[in-house]
Amino acid sequence: MLSVKRLPKVMHSLKARLIVSALLLILILMPLIGFTLNDAFKQQVKSASMNELKAYVYAILAVTEVSRDGVLMPEVLLENQFNVIQSGLYAAISTPNTSVLKSKNRAAFNAKIIETSPPATPLNSTNITSKDNQTIAWRSDSLLGIELPNQLPTPNKGQGQFSEIELNGQPHLIYSFSVSFELPTAINSESQHLNSRFPITIHIIKDQTEFQQQVDQFTQQLWRWLMILMGLLLAIQMTWLWWTLKPLSSLETELSAIENGKANQLSDRYPTELQAVAQQLNTLLSTEQNQRKRYRNALADLAHSLKTPLAVIQSQTDLSPESFEQVTHINRIIGHQLKRAQSAAGSAWHLGIPVVNISDKLVRNLPKIYCQPLITIKQNVDREAIFKGDEADLSEILGNVLDNACKAAASTVQLNITQNGAALVLQVEDDGSGVNETLQAQIFERGIRADSYKMGHGIGLAIVRDLVDSYHGQLSIGQSQLLGGASFTITFKY
Repeated sequence: MLSVKRLPKVMHSLKARLIVSALLLILILMPLIGFTLNDAFKQQVKSASMNELKAYVYAILAVTEVSRDGVLMPEVLLENQFNVIQSGLYAAISTPNTSVLKSKNRAAFNAKIIETSPPATPLNSTNITSKDNQTIAWRSDSLLGIELPNQLPTPNKGQGQFSEIELNGQPHLIYSFSVSFELPTAINSESQHLNSRFPITIHIIKDQTEFQQQVDQFTQQLWRWLMILMGLLLAIQMTWLWWTLKPLSSLETELSAIENGKANQLSDRYPTELQAVAQQLNTLLSTEQNQRKRYRNALADLAHSLKTPLAVIQSQTDLSPESFEQVTHINRIIGHQLKRAQSAAGSAWHLGIPVVNISDKLVRNLPKIYCQPLITIKQNVDREAIFKGDEADLSEILGNVLDNACKAAASTVQLNITQNGAALVLQVEDDGSGVNETLQAQIFERGIRADSYKMGHGIGLAIVRDLVDSYHGQLSIGQSQLLGGASFTITFKY
């Protein structure tokens, strides 16, 4: 059995699975019904044809007379199709070779029939044709010009046999029925060559054209209506699936809205099976937000309680320069570690934040700070870009990178924000002196302190690096092709 991971990607969707199941059910069940009905109709038509041929057998048998001299039949049969040449309905009577007259007796028999037959009811003379181990003792006028097969079916006495044969290259249905006539037991010089019983087999042959036309017409109508029914079932099935899966689509839409920062909670308009899920998700969202708020408040209280004693120590007039430097360093470390701890990257749920809200604020305020010399910040921002994380973290990341760029720039900073599918790319370039290749490699090495970098690439970069790592993003540093200075590129993949 295939595991879920090995299934095609489209089959991970419940909607796709249900649609494929419905299609397979329709595409397998409906043709199966069609073949079954078509075969049943074909058997029914064949059975009706056999009953029809049986009736013709009894009609022929009713007018058949047998004597020691051969088979006697009327010149004209009641069923007119037997009298019309190649009408499509034929009759013939065959006898075993041991039961027929010798050839010298047949001429005498024919002459006798012609002399003794009354004009009002003429009888047809026996048209004897020998074929292998059987002889065609009589054939209807409709068989004129048609060659019968060398061997016709010969069932047991009192039994019938329904089969198919070819006449003139065309398929025909044939029903053969064998009977045996009792002959008088008179004994003379000629009768010693004859049996006391005279077996015959009556063959009724019918062209299959009408039979095949009925089958073909039924087949066409059957498949036409089955195709219409398949289309209707498919439409009903798709409508039913859409209506059944609509709550799942609504849930997906609302979750996407929450991730993109357009909503805070799920609605309660869900079926019973999904109502509990929606309530649990709303509880998770509320708990996550409240816990993050309490955690940040606790960290803020901790920072305040630590910074106050440090500030008192720093205010001492008798503090040596070495001690003052260490206290300042401790203060900086506390601020750095608290910012790392306050990151929401480890949250159970990343809500979507419009990037443009943060970028516009920074681009508007930073030039007011860096006005000597005046720094111009140009931006090319995708207004629909979404950062899936905490607003404070995004502000910290983008603010520190832009702040460093403004410090290092001569006059211009370029901000580019793009979102391609599930990837958010933040790029900040400046026209400063850039970052040499040696330092670029050291920035990403574990244990290298970011506050040892030259002006414009201080402790803020360490905060940015830690926050980006916590969101499993990528931070790369290079040279700007547009402005010639440093280029910081941050990529988040969701």
